[in-house]
Amino acid sequence: MVTELKIKAVLFDMFDTLMMIEHNHEFYIPSVKMMYNTLKNRGINESFNDFKNAYTKARNELYKKADLNDEEPHFNERIAKTLHFLGYKYSRNSSIVMECTLAFCKEFMKYVRIDQDTMKVLTELNKKYKLGIVSNFAIPECVINLLKREDIERFFSVIIVSGAVNKRKPNKEIFKTALDSLKVASSETVFVGDTLDADIRGANNLGMTTIFIERRIQKEKDLIIPDINIKTLKELLFWIK
Repeated sequence: MVTELKIKAVLFDMFDTLMMIEHNHEFYIPSVKMMYNTLKNRGINESFNDFKNAYTKARNELYKKADLNDEEPHFNERIAKTLHFLGYKYSRNSSIVMECTLAFCKEFMKYVRIDQDTMKVLTELNKKYKLGIVSNFAIPECVINLLKREDIERFFSVIIVSGAVNKRKPNKEIFKTALDSLKVASSETVFVGDTLDADIRGANNLGMTTIFIERRIQKEKDLIIPDINIKTLKELLFWIK
């Protein structure tokens, strides 16, 4: 078990750890359509296929560069670039771009549900430890909205989302941002996540105790080794005590 005297904080991944994305990521096309409809309502009249192709091109170009340094451009950058490819010039902070981003978020949220054990686990751990989230997602506002919707934002002393800091897991900087905010050392921290490459490798590299929640088979299974493997969130209450 994780030694009680050693541990001061528990950090969580968000998606497919505390909250589950349902239906095998079927949110994608409906969410893109919501963006498209938002733009049509604002007078941008392009075909859906042209918009979808421009969006895909913008996303791929941004991440071709961002992947080199584990960066995470805010989703607004993606929309502004999409519109640029379609011949429109809007900044990432323009109202039409932000409205489009929030439209994607609103639709995406329909496909996300809280894990059945999340509330109980957070309630118990919050009695003894500092809690935080370190999540890879390009829309930080969407993460906050989901936490508020499920009434669990109150449990977390820090919420770090890659789209807000332009760094994503497994980069050390996003983890360090959370540790610095909580004023704890990596050796005093447990990280819980569902991806071996981003969550476990990143946290291992900083010397955190890592707990891998097995949601699906991953190709890195024999290459990246967590300290503890669990099948359900409620098992945390056994290991962290």
